[in-house]
Amino acid sequence: MDTPGIINTYFEADRRNDADALLDTFAIEAVVEDEGARHQGVAAIREWWVAAKKAAQYVAEPLECTVDGDKALLRAKVSGQFPGSPVTLAYDFAIKGGKIVSLEIR
Repeated sequence: MDTPGIINTYFEADRRNDADALLDTFAIEAVVEDEGARHQGVAAIREWWVAAKKAAQYVAEPLECTVDGDKALLRAKVSGQFPGSPVTLAYDFAIKGGKIVSLEIR
């Protein structure tokens, strides 16, 4: 799978439950949109990620990735403690300067 290195790092940190490593993949003012909520800046992203991990105890397994310039669309199988598990979600990344500047999960 042709996945940008920063996205591989994101999923590796997520799998290890390593908040610091995961946050290192984001630009300081990055934006994450997930479940209808917007989280801007690394402090807000940390709160979102820690709460999601605690609530759902999920694991995301990348399945396929399409890269177009500074955009990457990755589909992942997400399994955890939530209704309908597992599900396939789309992770829509924008990358600038080797960091994730936006991520939309749907």
